[in-house]
Amino acid sequence: MRILICSQFFWPENFRVNDFARLMVERGHQVTVLTGEPNYPEGAIYPEYRADPGQFSRFAGAEILRCRVIPRGTSKLGMMLNYASFALSGSLLAWRKLRKQRFDAIFAFQTSPITQALPGLVVRRSARAPLFLWVLDLWPETLRDIGVLRGGPLFALVRKLVSFVYRRCDRILIQSPAMAASIQEHAGTGERTRVFPGWAEAEFAGGLADAAPEMAAFADRFRVLFAGNIGEAQDFPSLVEAAARLEDDKHPLFVILGEGRGADAARAAIEARGLGHMFAFLGRRPLADMPSFFAGADALLVTLAPGAVFDRTIPGKVQSYMAASRPILAMMNGEGARVISASGGGIAVPARDAAGLADAVRRLMAMSDQQRTAMGEAACDYGKREFDRTSLGLMFEQWVSELSEQRPTALSKGSAYP
Repeated sequence: MRILICSQFFWPENFRVNDFARLMVERGHQVTVLTGEPNYPEGAIYPEYRADPGQFSRFAGAEILRCRVIPRGTSKLGMMLNYASFALSGSLLAWRKLRKQRFDAIFAFQTSPITQALPGLVVRRSARAPLFLWVLDLWPETLRDIGVLRGGPLFALVRKLVSFVYRRCDRILIQSPAMAASIQEHAGTGERTRVFPGWAEAEFAGGLADAAPEMAAFADRFRVLFAGNIGEAQDFPSLVEAAARLEDDKHPLFVILGEGRGADAARAAIEARGLGHMFAFLGRRPLADMPSFFAGADALLVTLAPGAVFDRTIPGKVQSYMAASRPILAMMNGEGARVISASGGGIAVPARDAAGLADAVRRLMAMSDQQRTAMGEAACDYGKREFDRTSLGLMFEQWVSELSEQRPTALSKGSAYP
């Protein structure tokens, strides 16, 4: 099959869509990726990309077409301009380069913003190929829950845009069944919705890795590792509060792998409360290094702010954490907490429950090595059962085949497939 992936974010940025591209190539498909210039999460175009864009023109056998974007910077205005620039530049590139090509499927990766699906709509119309939208971030609910838009004309406009996109998708893929009600509200139907959860990337397929040397410096501490973006949704203020409650214990250390718009504020809050000895910020690291860092941790941490939209999602790092065979600590509500509790591989406390998180850290510290090992193995076993990478790839291929049998000779205004 020939598959076009549309995503504002792609390698060397670290997103799950990277591994979807690799999975499709591994399964023998020809993959083209339409994406932007890498600038996430720091907000500036990566220096290595500026120095030699050509070395970022292929990934794992997939061809990459990149459009120009306005870097997101560090302000909300910069982020909005970044979103708009990809929607416009990506759509123009799709029209110039891709509209006459034949594709068996278009796969749009939709974290924030939903506007990154627009270039996929351009190709869908011209190439007469079914469009799959993988929804990892529910709009406009996310904007409401993080306080970007509470209501008013602009919020209503975003709702109309979401409905416009959903109604023109042939399949809408969601992380969990809990997201289905929102999709149906905006799409007008739930018939085209399918559950398509995340999985652990191929980097974790090799089993337990050797611990990263950087983690050896903290061997005398109980290392709780957080990996990923640091933003409003990750609720670092509650994490800082939990650390303050653990200060007298003198033993736990929160190791932070990642950056983001909230990183500077988090460091400032830690410094203001005199908690620098409780944290180690190691910066952004490539995905290939994650298994070794995870192996050097005593527990892996995932946090998510409260909100109806967040309660329906499962952060992508959860599956990767499970594959690392380490106990998981979660401060979140909803689907993510449910999965971790059901696995028997971790301890979940409610969102913003700093006291509960501190107690959960103490509980893990009080366990024997054998008990923590058993907990990590339970998480890994659950991940293999519920989030198998190969099975999910096969599922996507079956959906494409179903729609190929119904391929129309021309596309109507709305969805052309049942």
